[in-house]
Amino acid sequence: MAGLTADLPPLAAPRAEDLAPWACHSAHSRGRRHPEPDAPTRTAFQRDRDRIVHSTAFRRLVYKTQVFLNHEGDLFRTRLTHSLEVAQLGRSVARALRLNEDLVEAIALAHDLGHTPFGHAGQDALNTCMAEHGGFEHNLQSLRVVDALEERYPHYDGLNLCFETREGILKHCSRANAELLEAREPGGVGRRFLDRTQPSLEAQLCNLADEIAYNAHDIDDGVRSGLITLDQLQDVPLVARFTRETLTAFPALGGRRLLFEAIRRMLSEQVYDVMAATQAGLSQWQPESTDAARQAPALLKFSDTMRAESTVLKRFLFANLYRHPQVVAKTVQAQQVVHELFACYMDDPSQMKGSRPPEISVARAVADYIAGMTDRFAAREHERLTGRCVIT
Repeated sequence: MAGLTADLPPLAAPRAEDLAPWACHSAHSRGRRHPEPDAPTRTAFQRDRDRIVHSTAFRRLVYKTQVFLNHEGDLFRTRLTHSLEVAQLGRSVARALRLNEDLVEAIALAHDLGHTPFGHAGQDALNTCMAEHGGFEHNLQSLRVVDALEERYPHYDGLNLCFETREGILKHCSRANAELLEAREPGGVGRRFLDRTQPSLEAQLCNLADEIAYNAHDIDDGVRSGLITLDQLQDVPLVARFTRETLTAFPALGGRRLLFEAIRRMLSEQVYDVMAATQAGLSQWQPESTDAARQAPALLKFSDTMRAESTVLKRFLFANLYRHPQVVAKTVQAQQVVHELFACYMDDPSQMKGSRPPEISVARAVADYIAGMTDRFAAREHERLTGRCVIT
């Protein structure tokens, strides 16, 4: 290896003076569960990003959906395009706040790896199926993907990512599951849910970028689908404000250009709001290190005004898009597919491809198998096993 790397350029790490004291420095990472030598031309977080992008679970995201099922249209968001949008928003804010962009990107690209087929409908159905077997949490499943389910390397299961990346992937976790994680990995990624401390600022940023991205693209996809209209959205102050602002600048604008410009301005305002609110919090708390930032309240945040406006938007989308009769009808179909797949595999585990690791239960193996499916594979498997086509 030394002969191959002798003429390579220096490691492309962010300079220490370019990162804030509260940012995560790759050179100070808490490391990987299985120690490995450093890569010659990539930082630890860049290496994590690359492993995520090359993973099987990441490729599957292109056929896993957000709100609309995969076959309903080529232009609706998928888990993959959503993850890319979260990464773009996160990197923009990270650069302005002098946080570690590479870590933000790695977390953003991996945060949905554990999502089931059929969006939240599939997740809720699988959680119901697993009620007597420990339940199902998609954030915990994302961690499970990168820790155990990916099979790419000869010496260990999973992707062997850095602690900081894994910490950011685990956005939510029940206390019961946190205790199980803590028993397996003392002081690891489950500890903060027991101590009530925060994750890194990079992880906090990804959580907000996720919210900003899905609110914006669910507006776009909802209007594109015809299930909601721009006129309806004028009842939402956040959208109405930027629609008026756009029409003031471009009085003749209409149609999709009006929608796109209003969304663009809303996105920009939310990003700038996060930057300002976070800088105010950092000035107040003045954390001197990454760990000091973890001990403070959540510092990556909206202002109170923007938080209230964002909440109104989310309530509108819940009532008018996620609970639209057409979406509910698809939800019922998707949940039937997941329930019946689970029952079929529990009755005959040999119907699943691959082998079950002896240390996990049949139910958990079934949940892993279903969670890893794309929308279309789940629909095909259901039809194969039941002889019925449910997804229309």
